[in-house]
Amino acid sequence: MKILAKNFKKGIVKVVPKTLDDLWHLYNLIYKGDLVFGRTTREIKIDVEYSRPQKGKRVSILLGIRVEDIVWDRSLNRLRVHGRIHEAPEDVVGPGTYHTLNIAVNKPITLVKERWFKHQITRLEQAGRFEAPSIIVVSVDSEEYSIAMIREYGVDVQVEGKARLPGKLEAEKRATALQIYLRNVLNALSELWQRNRCSIVVIGVGFVKNHFSKFVKEEKPEIAQAVVDVKSVNSSGLSGIEEALRSGVLDKTLKNIRIAEETRVMEEVLARLGKEQRDVTYGLEQVEKAEAFGAVETFLVADYIIRGASDEKRLTLEKLMREAEQKGGKIIVVSAEHEAGQKLLALGGVAALLRFPIS
Repeated sequence: MKILAKNFKKGIVKVVPKTLDDLWHLYNLIYKGDLVFGRTTREIKIDVEYSRPQKGKRVSILLGIRVEDIVWDRSLNRLRVHGRIHEAPEDVVGPGTYHTLNIAVNKPITLVKERWFKHQITRLEQAGRFEAPSIIVVSVDSEEYSIAMIREYGVDVQVEGKARLPGKLEAEKRATALQIYLRNVLNALSELWQRNRCSIVVIGVGFVKNHFSKFVKEEKPEIAQAVVDVKSVNSSGLSGIEEALRSGVLDKTLKNIRIAEETRVMEEVLARLGKEQRDVTYGLEQVEKAEAFGAVETFLVADYIIRGASDEKRLTLEKLMREAEQKGGKIIVVSAEHEAGQKLLALGGVAALLRFPIS
């Protein structure tokens, strides 16, 4: 994220998203009621005296809107921010009308908030300090394969396929079919890697992952140099990738990617709940009670809960987060796009790790 200007006292930040992950960060930073300014196009009618109005033409203008809705369009790599027009050239746009701004990579925007929370500032500045490395994970075994990009917001599956290998009693046919299968997986990986040129981790059940790693070295040495790790998991396909995230298998590779932290903290919540410890709680009401004691060390909230909350509930959440931050607590907004976020939603979308046990 390129940060062009920032003045948190006045609530103003001007940025240029540089990657798909930056759009995801903005998706979690822009709230209902914020002001967003960006360049867009509007159609204007050209009236000529004593003749019919000519066909309208589109002109580029700087527009500011008061956000009412925001939609993340992953397929088109953009955000769609909708709301009532707050500021625009008078000769182009009538007051009180609505517009949708398309926020795209390399397109500057200005975001104005009444108040920036500490966790929002931290997220923005972290996105500005470094670009999280993209990582390709290949989950492959004798039954299926899945190739995914691990991004800040979750697992972005690119291609999946099934294997049809003869039984082990038909050794020769099985060996031939395995070579064809590995070739198909490598072709899919090669196409993705050529576009991204990033690190690769190979995981899987049994020995097929090792055969694939060796096959890559023999067939595509350039791609083999990008393979940074080969690890074992107990599940195949996408389930194997999610298991690798939960178990910490990918932690070393993903140390600068947000999804790793979100997964780690959510697993800690579940581990404490499983042991019936009293230094963990979940649900808005229970977390609110814990915060009243100053016990909240880490506050987890699903992004879906913040965006979908009523005005009253959102104000309650914001008050709770502000109080937690003032007492030294850490706020983590968890993406509902990956498994950890779905588990948090199952707990009501809000949970907390506590400094000390409470009843």
